[in-house]
Amino acid sequence: MTINSITEADSVQRTGVSGLSLVFYGAGSMAEAIVKGLLHKRLTTPGQIGMFNRSNAERLEQLRNQYGVYTALEQSDKEKMLQSADIIFLAIKPKDAAESLRTLAPLLNGRQMIVSLIAGLPIRTIERLLGQTVPVIRTMPNTSATVGLGATGLSFSDAVSAHQRDLAEELFRAVGMTAVVEEPQLDAVTAVSGSGPAYIYYMMETMMAAGQKLGLSPQAARELTLQTVLGAAHMVIETGEEPAELRRKVTSPNGTTQAAIETLESHRFSEAFMHAMERCMNRARELGAEIERSAGE
Repeated sequence: MTINSITEADSVQRTGVSGLSLVFYGAGSMAEAIVKGLLHKRLTTPGQIGMFNRSNAERLEQLRNQYGVYTALEQSDKEKMLQSADIIFLAIKPKDAAESLRTLAPLLNGRQMIVSLIAGLPIRTIERLLGQTVPVIRTMPNTSATVGLGATGLSFSDAVSAHQRDLAEELFRAVGMTAVVEEPQLDAVTAVSGSGPAYIYYMMETMMAAGQKLGLSPQAARELTLQTVLGAAHMVIETGEEPAELRRKVTSPNGTTQAAIETLESHRFSEAFMHAMERCMNRARELGAEIERSAGE
């Protein structure tokens, strides 16, 4: 099915997202998070959104029923969606990127804006696989976008206009905050915020397990952990103080917190965490290099 579109004269020149046709090439959790945010903020309507994946009809039916968006399963319907789109979100897995971009290339009409959610994939490779110069916004969002508290890094190709930059930021502010960075820094964004929620979940898992080991009920350990993490984040936001200063205020000399911090440091907590984030950044670069190699085959 072809979703509603606007005339070429109006394409990506109108104020805001309203009226633009948005197509999600891929229908995973991140695509859903963005759709949910856009609809919640009323920046667009379900009739302006199309979504499709490779072959998961059950997933598409769930999205269609929950959000009222258009979905496509047949290849001809997918192509019509892409041809009529004003903004195309690349929400596919890195391993599928080269094939998907080659499939997309002949369907472009010269007026679409491409928004990539693909980790590690450089703008230059997107342009090479598409075989033409188009406005490309490369992004690194995170899964907290699902609840409207995401953090998204954005970089722009040279073909992106000032209006399109504003439009891209508007799109992602619907699901949280945005930070515009130079493209090489997006791999660092991946390490800090893209994968960041998982670090916090890992810590929370450990805190809950430790609480139970120390005698708390599973419910109490969970509730205390959740509120502690939530409260700590709000303290940094509300007070404007640096985390290091807030930590010092909590850490009394020879007290319980100091004993815990010293134990973490004896296990090289900070060093391990930094190494983990460096590995995350390097893995993002490796993924991009793998896609580039496959694109050249």
